[in-house]
Amino acid sequence: MKITSDKLKRFAFLNFGILLMSVGIYFFKNPNGFATGGVSGISIILHNVFPSITTATYMLVINALLIIIGLICLGRECGIWTVYCSLLMSFETWLFELILPIYVPLTEYPLLELVYAVLLTGIGSAIIFKCKASSGGTDIIALILKKHTSMNVGTALLCTDFIIAASTFFLTADGISFDAQTGLFSLLGLFAKVFVVDDIIDSINLCKSFTIITTRPDEIEEFIKREIKHSATTYEAQGSYSHEGRRVIMTVCRRSEAIRLRKKVYEIDPHAFMIITKTSEILGKGFRDNVN
Repeated sequence: MKITSDKLKRFAFLNFGILLMSVGIYFFKNPNGFATGGVSGISIILHNVFPSITTATYMLVINALLIIIGLICLGRECGIWTVYCSLLMSFETWLFELILPIYVPLTEYPLLELVYAVLLTGIGSAIIFKCKASSGGTDIIALILKKHTSMNVGTALLCTDFIIAASTFFLTADGISFDAQTGLFSLLGLFAKVFVVDDIIDSINLCKSFTIITTRPDEIEEFIKREIKHSATTYEAQGSYSHEGRRVIMTVCRRSEAIRLRKKVYEIDPHAFMIITKTSEILGKGFRDNVN
């Protein structure tokens, strides 16, 4: 199989996303008992109940069991990247425990640590999703529920994670005991993470839509095709005031490409009229696959 620069870039981003999640789990979620869902949440709960076994060990065992169940129930739907992500995250957490053991929170401000826990795991999750992968864990449970019940993935994930987060009302660092603060922080972190992941994915997917009215359309179209590597749609229009005919070019591109295109349009035609709008989702060739 030929390894392209795009595949290498995707692999690098995937590993970066996993690293962010591992840092968020080990340095911020685990010391505070923030179980905001997922296998990491279950592992944090189990570590509080049975502290002789580390969180990373629980993560590794649970992820391995879920992968086996996923392969049996889902087959190929489980995916090699799901297996890779879940096992690497467990390994990185174990490595942090080995190199940088932490037994208490980094600061005396749990809300500050919750912010970092949510941001790091949320950004990491969004990057992994962008790479068309999954961190595994409760995602596998959700996919199994989707396959065998009428429940959709989003609802199944939310229900599973809510139960995990709500369980922290009965946990402290010393074992099982009612702890309202940890429970409230865990629930807050769960709902905050949902919004963070959605916003980051929208930001990553953000593209720009261009509507360009110009007297030099051929040169602009050539630049779009040759340099931006996109196509465009053109049509003839007429100004309502001048009644002069103009060619209108419509195209979409990513943010980094939009800067180049805007600059080049004004170099070619300083009098061009441009409408540039943000688009959170574009489906079709050259962008995202049009799948349900």
